Amino acid sequence: MNDAYITATAAFLPGDPVDNEQLAARFGADTRRSAALRRRTLAANGIKTRHYAVDETGMTLMLNEELAAEAARRALADRGLRPQQVSMLATGTTQGDLLVPGFASMVHGRLGGGPMELLSAAGVCASGMAALKAAVSAVRLGEHPVAVAVGSELVSRSFGAGAAETPDTSFLRWTLSDGAGAVVLESRPRPDGLSLRVDWMHLVSHAHSHPVCMSAGLGEELTPAAGGTWLDSRDGTASAEFTRPRLRQDMSALPALVDMGVAEFEALVKAGRIDPDTEHILCHYSAEHFRATLLDRLRDAGYAPEDKRWFTNLHTAGNTGAASIFVMLDAARDRMNPGDRVLLIVPESGRFTMAFAQLTCVGPDGGPSQAELASSPLGEPSPGDSRGVTRVFRELAEVWAELQRTLARVPVVRRIEDGSATLEDYRRLLLNLRQQVVDGGRWISLAAANFSVELFWLRSAAISHAADEHRDYQLLERDYAAVGGDQGLTGTTSANVGSSALSAFVFHRAGQPDPVDLLGAMFIIEGLGVRNAAGWANCLAASLGLRDDQLSFLRYHAEGDSEHFGLLTAALRSGLFDDAAMNRIVKTARVTARLYALQLEELDHV
Repeated sequence: MNDAYITATAAFLPGDPVDNEQLAARFGADTRRSAALRRRTLAANGIKTRHYAVDETGMTLMLNEELAAEAARRALADRGLRPQQVSMLATGTTQGDLLVPGFASMVHGRLGGGPMELLSAAGVCASGMAALKAAVSAVRLGEHPVAVAVGSELVSRSFGAGAAETPDTSFLRWTLSDGAGAVVLESRPRPDGLSLRVDWMHLVSHAHSHPVCMSAGLGEELTPAAGGTWLDSRDGTASAEFTRPRLRQDMSALPALVDMGVAEFEALVKAGRIDPDTEHILCHYSAEHFRATLLDRLRDAGYAPEDKRWFTNLHTAGNTGAASIFVMLDAARDRMNPGDRVLLIVPESGRFTMAFAQLTCVGPDGGPSQAELASSPLGEPSPGDSRGVTRVFRELAEVWAELQRTLARVPVVRRIEDGSATLEDYRRLLLNLRQQVVDGGRWISLAAANFSVELFWLRSAAISHAADEHRDYQLLERDYAAVGGDQGLTGTTSANVGSSALSAFVFHRAGQPDPVDLLGAMFIIEGLGVRNAAGWANCLAASLGLRDDQLSFLRYHAEGDSEHFGLLTAALRSGLFDDAAMNRIVKTARVTARLYALQLEELDHV
């Protein structure tokens, strides 16, 4: 799969900034009750200026589709591309201008260009992130070389004179504003500046356990029921209440959204996907009050990211819903440097959805960041390393980072890391790894036999390593039996597609003269022990209550594989390998990484 890079960003905020003193004139008579609600809401949300696509009389000046198309044009212009070069457009909005066609169709018609794939993500604030994920997935799959994701909102036309005045509608009136943001996605970094590689995305709905919180088109009751939506008629005619749907929010439910967001954040930290020391945290929230509450809750949970890491432009751009995260990202871009990590967080109150994304800033060469070098099992090259050694360290770090991004999308790995894995998942993992571990001792022995006398020290190390692999599969079989696995299956279950392909590849390489490139396979397989095994064991122990004697294979690799890395590091720095050999080591590492990931993907297909 390709990587996906955000190569351009843009925002479009219509009209001149509107300050707090101008709000009443925009949205009807400033009654005593309205003035009190406005003061209270503005004190809580901290917004100083915002933008609207309506004039002082409430007349709509631009359509939502126009806002979105303008943001897309600006993003494409920033990248030096034309709409004709876009082959996918994904959009997110709370309310389009029309019920039908879909919002993406209307934006495409406004933007122009050629034929393209479209996706209209519906929802509230997280719909922009849903559009982003669809575009990212399409680029990763190689289906589209250039995709655009847009978030856009035009809510001000719901707040004009005659709109209902209740605490919840007042809160939204003084909080929400109009605007659009867009990003361009490609499979390679832009050649003339900074790009943002999308490392992973996580979108999850909790609608199964929460009622509707934010809606438009329901009556006084916020519970959907037949005959109770704005499209339904009563007594043969639609009531005035349903003629113009108004945006509503159940204010009492919002604290639960903070609880859910903190729980999701904690789970992703424990799974190793979020580092609280991430350089830039961009979190969408509707009011400054919620930011303070969120930070307090995170500190109570033991996470204390520095305030300076959190960026927002809520105070000057307002809350633009589905567009907010794109508008924020565009404003924060000048703060970022190659190697920085960026965490996007979007909670949605519609019916409680959370969206996260991690990005890494890269330069035109797309090389590994400092964080990726540090996370590689080899670590960073030393100042005294030769140019060739430094290069191979960096290239192997890229392979490692790519593997980690791939594993984050593998279903069984995701279940292990988010705590939803079952005992059957663990048994299947052990059973499917067994053949690869058994084969490991065999291909390492074959490689040892093919090292020439000049590399006799590698032959000796390989023979010792092969003995270790024999012990490994015995540990694995004991763990399998300890968690209720059928021991009769261990010798009869055939290797899955990924395991078969991996074994075939390494046996082929081991049969070549002086197969030093298998150091690349060792980097991947032993690296997973050093970097991933302990985390997976801890997750399984926490979620399934497993004992150490049921996790001995993973525990042993977490502790024992560092010795093998000493050999690998010494080999790379030995000076015995020319550039061609180094290139073969990196290539074998890349192939091994892909086949190992395939082996784990196949666990859900056996």
